[in-house]
Amino acid sequence: QVQLVESGGGLVRAGGSLRLSCAASTSILSINVMAWYRQAPGKQRESVATITSGDSTNYRDSVKGRFAISRDNAKNTVYLQMNSLKPEDTAVYYCAAFKGGINWGQGTQVTVSS
Repeated sequence: QVQLVESGGGLVRAGGSLRLSCAASTSILSINVMAWYRQAPGKQRESVATITSGDSTNYRDSVKGRFAISRDNAKNTVYLQMNSLKPEDTAVYYCAAFKGGINWGQGTQVTVSS
């Protein structure tokens, strides 16, 4: 079991930036895949970005070129840098660690105003 705590969400205007952080309770060196998901009101949770232990990354098409996922193994933390934010990026953002199943954080709200 991995405990995850997200932070960094907030209210930002369209075109602005935010950086989300996800702090894990254990070393992330042994976690092959970590990811960020989001869920907007009335919609299903969707994958935003993933990163492997080898630093291979993958993004959903709508955020490519605007978002960047990274991991700091020394701090047991995964980040999501979000630039050029759009109102449609508004959602609760969740961190996930794939180890013995999917471990979820509690989520952090991101609201982008037009």
